[in-house]
Amino acid sequence: MGKYFMVLVFLIGIKTSQAQNISASELLDNAIAYHDPNGLWGVFQGKLFITMSYPDGRERLSEVEIDLPKQHFEITSTTEGTIIKQTIDKEECTLKLNGSTTISEEDMKTHRLSCERANFMKNYYLYLYGLPMKLKDPGTHLDSKVQTKTFKGKEYLMLKVTYDKSVGKDVWYFYFDPTSYAMEVYQFFHDESKNDGEYILLSGLENVGTIKMPKVRAWYYNKDDKHLGTDTLTKTLALD
Repeated sequence: MGKYFMVLVFLIGIKTSQAQNISASELLDNAIAYHDPNGLWGVFQGKLFITMSYPDGRERLSEVEIDLPKQHFEITSTTEGTIIKQTIDKEECTLKLNGSTTISEEDMKTHRLSCERANFMKNYYLYLYGLPMKLKDPGTHLDSKVQTKTFKGKEYLMLKVTYDKSVGKDVWYFYFDPTSYAMEVYQFFHDESKNDGEYILLSGLENVGTIKMPKVRAWYYNKDDKHLGTDTLTKTLALD
């Protein structure tokens, strides 16, 4: 029994040493190799079906169409019978409310509809569903030191990421399984000294071709662990 214990301690020591020696760029490359082994995110063409569930029982159903080669993005969201479609095709923006492009100013305000908002939604979905590959984008800065951190009882390899001001002001942390390099948690702060911002727990995987996307994202406030909502990738389709 003692011999097996010593072997286990030795192996853990090797793993810990390897974790301490890995560079930030190596960790990111390993994570990308796990999630996108064939390097296909840059030419992604598909439709994602996402259900957002809120603590009060509400749901939002979204169909997100992404065609990176054609620079086309479209999201159709249904909430309590209201259907909103936002399309960005290259530089052209189209907004529809319940099938109509004729939308009153009041409805535009009520439903937060604008081309600026549509572009925000495009960037939001491309970022979240393109992780960790999006951490290779211009304006992204990896902290040179890989940290080992325990989060919710599990030990991870953690990357700290900041951005050019023109890209984003938040500070992000990404948590990767130390063996598989799967991305399992990410977290952001607007002002880390105030413990604001949110953390997102990832579970399950949805294979979109050879890309492994997190299936479930559960969102919480950093400051009090309050649950904000959970989005689930229920289905994917390849575009024709």
